[in-house]
Amino acid sequence: MENLSFIPSYDKLHLWELYFEDLGTEYRQCIEEGLDIEAYKELFEAVQKLPRGEEKKRLADVIFDIVRCAKAKEGYKYNEPSTLDEIRALRAPYPVEKRELDDNTLYDKVLGAWVGRICGCLLGKPIEGCWKEHIWEMLRDNGNFPMTRYIHYNKFSDELNAKYPWLKGRCFGDKVSYMPFDDDTNYMVLGQEVIKRYGRDFTPYNMAQAWVSLQPKDSYCTAERVAFINFVNGILPPASAQHKNPYREWIGAQIRGDYFGYINPQNPELASDMAWRDASISHIKNGIYGEMWASAMIALSFSTDCLEDIIKGGLAQIPSTSRLYERVNAVIDWYKSGVSQEDCFKKIYEEWDDHNFHNWCHTISNAMIVTASLLYGEGDYGKSICMAVQAGFDTDCNGATVGSIVGIINGAGGIDEEWTAPINDMLQTTIFGYTMVKISDCAKKTLEHIEK
Repeated sequence: MENLSFIPSYDKLHLWELYFEDLGTEYRQCIEEGLDIEAYKELFEAVQKLPRGEEKKRLADVIFDIVRCAKAKEGYKYNEPSTLDEIRALRAPYPVEKRELDDNTLYDKVLGAWVGRICGCLLGKPIEGCWKEHIWEMLRDNGNFPMTRYIHYNKFSDELNAKYPWLKGRCFGDKVSYMPFDDDTNYMVLGQEVIKRYGRDFTPYNMAQAWVSLQPKDSYCTAERVAFINFVNGILPPASAQHKNPYREWIGAQIRGDYFGYINPQNPELASDMAWRDASISHIKNGIYGEMWASAMIALSFSTDCLEDIIKGGLAQIPSTSRLYERVNAVIDWYKSGVSQEDCFKKIYEEWDDHNFHNWCHTISNAMIVTASLLYGEGDYGKSICMAVQAGFDTDCNGATVGSIVGIINGAGGIDEEWTAPINDMLQTTIFGYTMVKISDCAKKTLEHIEK
């Protein structure tokens, strides 16, 4: 046998695929979960500083064993289970009445959901990954602050292009003729294909099967990338969500649940149940709750135009003893007590520093931005998605989630052509077999998946 090295080429692998490269995030995640691991802080820091290699990997494996066996600190104030039965036991009811929807209205709302999500995602896509102060400076130079429209590439001079080199190669509302692929929109099509393959009773294992068979590894990010690798290595749900996954409460699941809301109009409990089946393959605790909450809100958007009812009705599907429940309610309380839009977002920034990637990508920070944008956006589609994107953090994800909800409330007919014209009813994906799809066809297929 040829004398080859069978050690992985760690320098060729992405950060998300190397547990030992993000031990800082792991430590922060453990602390927020209330795990008793402070005694090992210096160990986390020392191993984090080591160069990539086998020694660092072996030491990180020891750290993972410590994390896996860690107990909760005495007096930790939150109760945050990850199993569906335990989640259900900790819910606080918030009933929202159903209303009659004729077939034409239902289709208009479903199409509004698809288009609303896609346009909200496109609005935030050029500035994904940027700090808010850079976003605001660039928007001012673009003549678009406060944000009221897509970012237009043709409004940048050569001087401004040189000032913002990070904008090169990104997609802009005035440069596209369809919606370019994005993980936020890929999951809409993937969800539709899962229902087509496995039906409404799909399992977490079915979802894991679909992930492996429908997209390449590079289509998945953070917690999803970790889970994908776990599936390939035979680590199945729910272990796939926890094995060497420091991103287990990040926003990835919250952006995946829209389709389950679309196919369960006015049924938030079933929407959140499906969302749990999806989220639990890659996330735990608040990472799961984010998807359940978003899916339930989307389902409730078919029932009422009252944004407070939609948000609180969504919260009724997650534990009332959780951090997510607490912080979303905090935003509602600020709004109802007369806190201004500007001051509300300042309060969010005081809690979550977007210069820290854990904060930037966490479920709760982004859920608070979604909540504020819905409430202060007051049902106006353009105002709401612009508020969500201008706030920074995960811009395309938050624009997409807000766009889904307000898109349903207003229906496709209530979304101005200035938002819909650039995408021309076409969506690109990285889902195998779905390189380019017609958005209106996807909306029609959605109707077939709704249980009458």
